[in-house]
Amino acid sequence: MEEVLENLKLWVTQWGLKVVAALVILVVGAWIAKTIKRIISKLLHRKNVEETIVSFISNLAYIGLMAFVVVAAINKLGYDTTSFAAVIAAAGLAVGLALQGSLSNFAAGFLLIIFRPFKKGDFIEGGGSAGIVEEIHIFTTILNTPDNKKIIIPNTKLTGDNIVNYTAHKTRRLEIIAGVSYGDDIDKVKSVLKGIAESDERVLDDPAPQIAVKEMAESSVNFIFRVWVKTEDYWSVFFDCTEAIKKRFDEENITIPFPQRDVHLYQTK
Repeated sequence: MEEVLENLKLWVTQWGLKVVAALVILVVGAWIAKTIKRIISKLLHRKNVEETIVSFISNLAYIGLMAFVVVAAINKLGYDTTSFAAVIAAAGLAVGLALQGSLSNFAAGFLLIIFRPFKKGDFIEGGGSAGIVEEIHIFTTILNTPDNKKIIIPNTKLTGDNIVNYTAHKTRRLEIIAGVSYGDDIDKVKSVLKGIAESDERVLDDPAPQIAVKEMAESSVNFIFRVWVKTEDYWSVFFDCTEAIKKRFDEENITIPFPQRDVHLYQTK
């Protein structure tokens, strides 16, 4: 019995403080990790980051901190953690290589959500496609085309190329090129085009409409019809003004050369 007590005392002397210290490291480390997790979550929520991203980042930070805490506790017990850390590093490298494409898409999705080059409902062009943004996921972005087709684009394709956001601003400039015969009166054509711009209530006064001779082409004199409209009115004004130009030219006997190979009514981007 005395021998057992002696061995117990010896074990307590050698390991007691180490075990207590390791437990303290685990408890305090877990508390710190949870606190940091909450802080990260709050900061990301303040930035209006998507909930999926918030959860992933905060949990990833917590797991990383807890792994560090566990290694520190084991090291406090006197065990060599070099090989343990090497195994974790090797496993992390293997997983990273296996999920390289997915991780790239995740990073791209994270950047899209943080910097917000577009949001749900915007009409964008990017990754070789164009459409209305329906959803922004971690790995992909979903667009809906004007003819109601669903397009799923990997986020790396969007961040790796130019993104054109047609609805980022409240107003857009509309531009139509109208070609007339060389025999038509320039001032009359400008007056007709100016009247069309002034008669449409959707055309904004500021910036003022611009009506001017753009060029003298091979078979026509090309006029530029440039006005500013609200973004939501863009296409309706474009179609209505195109039709109005044709009708008013017919009424005023202004000739649109036909056939026209080098000039026509069209929208310029």
